[in-house]
Amino acid sequence: MLYRLTRTYLAPYAVPLTVLLVLQLVATLASLYLPSLNGRIIDEGVAVGDTAFIIRAGAVMLVVSLVQVAATIAATRIGAQTSASLGRDVRSSVFRRVGQFSAQELSRFGAPTLISRSTNDVTQVQQVTYMFLAMMVSAPLMMVGGIFMAVREDAGLSWLVAVAVPALAVAVGLIIVRMVPHFRAMQKSVDSVNRILREQITGVRVVRAFVREDVERERFAVANRTYTGTALAVGKLMALAFPVVTVIFNASTVAVLWFGALRIEDGDMQIGALTAFMAYLIQILMSVMMATFMSMMIPRASVSAGRIQEVLGTESSVHAPTDPVAIPRGPVSVELRGVTFAYPGAEAPVLREVSLHAEPGTTTAVVGSTGAGKTTLLGLVPRLHDVTSGQVLVGGVDVRDADPEDLWAHIGLVPQRPYLFSGTVASNLRYGDPDATDDELWEALRVAQAEDFVRAMPQGLESPIAQGGTNVSGGQRQRLAIARALVSKAGVYLFDDAFSALDVATDARLRAALRPVTRNAAVLVVAQRVSTIIHADQIVVLDGGVVVGSGTHQQLLDTCPTYVEIVESQQAMEEAA
Repeated sequence: MLYRLTRTYLAPYAVPLTVLLVLQLVATLASLYLPSLNGRIIDEGVAVGDTAFIIRAGAVMLVVSLVQVAATIAATRIGAQTSASLGRDVRSSVFRRVGQFSAQELSRFGAPTLISRSTNDVTQVQQVTYMFLAMMVSAPLMMVGGIFMAVREDAGLSWLVAVAVPALAVAVGLIIVRMVPHFRAMQKSVDSVNRILREQITGVRVVRAFVREDVERERFAVANRTYTGTALAVGKLMALAFPVVTVIFNASTVAVLWFGALRIEDGDMQIGALTAFMAYLIQILMSVMMATFMSMMIPRASVSAGRIQEVLGTESSVHAPTDPVAIPRGPVSVELRGVTFAYPGAEAPVLREVSLHAEPGTTTAVVGSTGAGKTTLLGLVPRLHDVTSGQVLVGGVDVRDADPEDLWAHIGLVPQRPYLFSGTVASNLRYGDPDATDDELWEALRVAQAEDFVRAMPQGLESPIAQGGTNVSGGQRQRLAIARALVSKAGVYLFDDAFSALDVATDARLRAALRPVTRNAAVLVVAQRVSTIIHADQIVVLDGGVVVGSGTHQQLLDTCPTYVEIVESQQAMEEAA
């Protein structure tokens, strides 16, 4: 997964990667030349007292060192830029893919894991890519070149390389094998921490209202301890690796000095050659160590790459048609023909054989008990889900045959939970129409009965709105969401229980102000209060996902027992109140 992901996203950077490879080759060759040059200075300069040779060779060494430093800095810069670009591109791809998901895919993944995958997981892949570009390209060159140069200096000590390199690789490799399962558990623990933290932040009012701070604190502590324990297990294994590497390094150095001294005593080797050989052995071991420590990061990055690929490889259940049909401009109708819908894996459908027709200039209300399928029905119109069977038509066009952007442009939606984005009142309202003027925004606010409280804000339209609209009340949030939908001047308006937080008087004024604004639009309303929809042109009654009645308020009172039961229960509650 990691290889496939990085190969795909590094392909556009072939030119800088080629330059990086050349620079690292230059830096490695310079690094390999320095010990040999140092050995010659000792044997041919210091040992015989040739000061001129020492100066000449020293000057060459200085130039080679400068070349090595310059090439290393340039290669590191290119590697950092390329890995950062890869992270940016992967995050953008994940963001675009998630933006294409229907409600079904969003529910399957969940927000916390999608956030983790687009941040923490991408960071893991970005870091391992940088380490690969910075070290793993030069490490093989350094190891192969170091072995060649060490044997060239003295073949009699080459057996030490054959012992030290496999010993280091095997020792660190065994540690890495034990770290892999911990890395997998680590990423899952990050998801858990993110999920609980997100729930506690967004639900802080509920937590405080029910005095559940201690319970939630302990719940977070459990997830945090799990993550900490996994991280500590990884840390202990990584800590074990350093002493192992140090022991092998020191043992190799002692062995080189011991057996090298014996060869010098026998006249088979010079001191400069021994110094160079020791430097090459250290370079070889360093390259092996870099490769093995790099390998420690690969398992976690591989897990992260798999999680990213899972998102990127998931196709939305709502597909855009290859040859879309344009929805007519102007007033459009909404029709459901024999619609049945079931969630994946559900035992029974939520909606069964539902049919309704909403003409432009009319208001169609949908009522029913909790769980009757009202919100699901409304979600089928903007194609948040695709029907299991039947048809949903907007302007006579099946929504599955229309371009999603074209479909959404015809619809003004006020969801059951109105959500406002961080920004200002104006920026939120202009989600409906980015080109709307201030006058148009004030008109939408007037109709939505939100003008008074917005004018009372210190900065009016430019007053700040917190994420989720937490700095305004529930009723104000609903009215701003209604105004946002009105700004779009859509041909179809969907109000999903959008008046529940309003008092009766505000509700009545808002519905009266809506009539002239929506006189050419098809309006579908999901409501809990019968008083909200009593004057609707058509009321559809759902019970268990089935239409059990359809007509005006008075017609349903005469023909639909389920509707009569709803009306009587609300009247009883009002009388009791």
